[in-house]
Amino acid sequence: MAVNLTTNYLGLILSNPLIPGASPLCDDLDTAKRLEDVGAPALVLRSLFEEQVTREQSRTVNDFESHADSFAEAGSFFPAPSEFTLGPHAYLEHLRKVKAAVAIPVIASLNGTSASGWLDYAKQIQQAGADALELNVYFVATNPQESAWAVEQRVLSVVDTVRREIKIPLAVKLSPFYSSLSHFAGQLEHVGADGLVLFNRFYQPDIDIEELEINPQLHLSDSSELLLRLHWLAILSGHHKLGLVASGGVHTTADVVKALMSGANAVQVVSALLKRGPSYLATLRHGLEHWMEEHGYESLQDMVGCMNLTRCPDPAALERGNYMRVLQSWKS
Repeated sequence: MAVNLTTNYLGLILSNPLIPGASPLCDDLDTAKRLEDVGAPALVLRSLFEEQVTREQSRTVNDFESHADSFAEAGSFFPAPSEFTLGPHAYLEHLRKVKAAVAIPVIASLNGTSASGWLDYAKQIQQAGADALELNVYFVATNPQESAWAVEQRVLSVVDTVRREIKIPLAVKLSPFYSSLSHFAGQLEHVGADGLVLFNRFYQPDIDIEELEINPQLHLSDSSELLLRLHWLAILSGHHKLGLVASGGVHTTADVVKALMSGANAVQVVSALLKRGPSYLATLRHGLEHWMEEHGYESLQDMVGCMNLTRCPDPAALERGNYMRVLQSWKS
């Protein structure tokens, strides 16, 4: 029995749900074409950062006003232009080259936190040929005077501004740290988001206790990180028209199946491909096909959301009950 892996994400009809996420994977045209050859249904380019666009617009390395309200030296916290793989103009050119090299949708990525002039760049990304835009709003609230409401309003303002600039589909990549994520998802949909990518990974820095310096560290994900994504996919799925994607912790066929059953329309794979190479995408796809055949699923749509919480009369009580049950489960 042939299974149908087709899925709809952001209005894009994809041959399967396994999307290489934003990363260095598509920096090289040969790798981008190889990913297409092994079955990638779409590609997400690495992020272009607000700070890069702002720096390019102002022509000065010190223009970080939205980030450096307190300390003049805060500009030195950010990487130098030479540390970025692609600058704003190079990003647009690379997008055009990738679009010309592959026949699958290409999703661009913008990473920023303030609704200001840099967001005009979204229109240039659309003009360069992007099939969709993923807006990554990575932000850690550190100001004790800023309320949760203000943090959310900033994000909503960014999304609203971008939506007014472009007509291509728009996904928003979030962190899980919002006080009422389900309500916030509805607000994002209201201002024009077409999908959510769950979640941004927080690269928590270590401390060098000898040099008294912050030591940023990059750790690739593992399957244990998927649990938080499953939790919120199951909560959000069925309550909004937003397309949902799991990002972070997808490494095995079982991970893919769990994400789909929780409500994801697709999954993004990065760390597994960085570890094992582009061909691992085909391994995951074949594994998904085999699992579906073994369990009698003819279509991906038969799976998506089958384990979400829309079938539960009181999701909050279920969550509370599971919490108490887990705490009572430990046996010495």
